[in-house]
Amino acid sequence: MRFVKAAVVVASVALVPGAVAAQTSTPSTSTQSGTQQPPVAGANSFTEAQAKDRIEKAGFANVTGLKKDDQGIWRAAAKQGEKQVNVALDFQGNVVSNP
Repeated sequence: MRFVKAAVVVASVALVPGAVAAQTSTPSTSTQSGTQQPPVAGANSFTEAQAKDRIEKAGFANVTGLKKDDQGIWRAAAKQGEKQVNVALDFQGNVVSNP
């Protein structure tokens, strides 16, 4: 019986360092290198109404001339404060001005 208890203790101690190492390992992080800056081309599933709504919710007003280009990016003219700007909405939902 003593041998069995000793074997269990030895086995438990042997497993602990692996568990500790697993808990203290540094998580992998993804970097932004290699990713495209918005607007990103891609298959865009936003309808015209949804695109206009997203652009307006991003702080732009008087959205006009909204068209989806051949890269799947919605483009329009809009006002940002008193300034007239060009805006774009990509398939990821990113809204950028003067693209």
